[in-house]
Amino acid sequence: MKILSRKIAMGAVASLIALSGAAMAQDKSFTVGLDGTFAPHAMPSLSGGVEGFNVDLANTIGERLGAEMNIVATQFSGLLPGLAAGTYDFIVAPTTITAERAENVLFSEGYLNTDFQFVVAKGAETVDSLEGFKGKVISVNKGSVYDSWARDKEAEIGWTVESYGTNSDAVQAVVSGRAFANVAGNTVSAWAVKQNPAIELSYLFSTGLVWGMPFRKGDSELRATVEKVIECMKVDGTMAAMSEKWFGVIPAAGSAAITPQPGFGEPGYAGYEMDSHALGCE
Repeated sequence: MKILSRKIAMGAVASLIALSGAAMAQDKSFTVGLDGTFAPHAMPSLSGGVEGFNVDLANTIGERLGAEMNIVATQFSGLLPGLAAGTYDFIVAPTTITAERAENVLFSEGYLNTDFQFVVAKGAETVDSLEGFKGKVISVNKGSVYDSWARDKEAEIGWTVESYGTNSDAVQAVVSGRAFANVAGNTVSAWAVKQNPAIELSYLFSTGLVWGMPFRKGDSELRATVEKVIECMKVDGTMAAMSEKWFGVIPAAGSAAITPQPGFGEPGYAGYEMDSHALGCE
């Protein structure tokens, strides 16, 4: 009888431990930051809060880790300083992986390519190279990286660059015929085309760069935990489905959205750790 009572007691303790572990998993939370004005990655929702590709990405990571995601929308300029100060556990805003940034933060592997894409009026002539825009007017968002890039190439290509206060205004210049093409980030251009049937995607200029998630230096364990989820989202089609939902584009073969990298981090940059971990996707 005593043995039976002891077994019952031990079983009860084991159950309490299991329940405690489950409760701890549910109590886990992360505070993550993004730019809430960068459509279609994060933008105000009609129902309140923010929505977009990176909002879905953050929430899916939280769901798969059994963690609550406290998503904070703020200006992009304050995100990396906030990460360094401990305000955020990691950043879920699209952040281009560069050598300079990789010296100061720990990047996940890239999850989207960040390229330059041109938008033209529906039915416009096909352009398959930068040289194909010779003699054309190219509209850009004033002060953006696309503005400076296009102006740097103005003499080389022979196009004329016109700057507008917003990228929406630059796109409207194409619709109205004041410009032949608008150039912006590939995902922003894809979103514009998805919203406006009067325009279509044109030439894609590959930069060779990708977007990753920044973590604090030393948070390699957290990075590995999150990156494993990102890798699974690539191989199980979740990332591709999100791309179609928000950009209206199916990721190309070999692109960052569907291609897991070996090790942790982006190969070729500071903070990269090579290992042979297996995907733990269910």
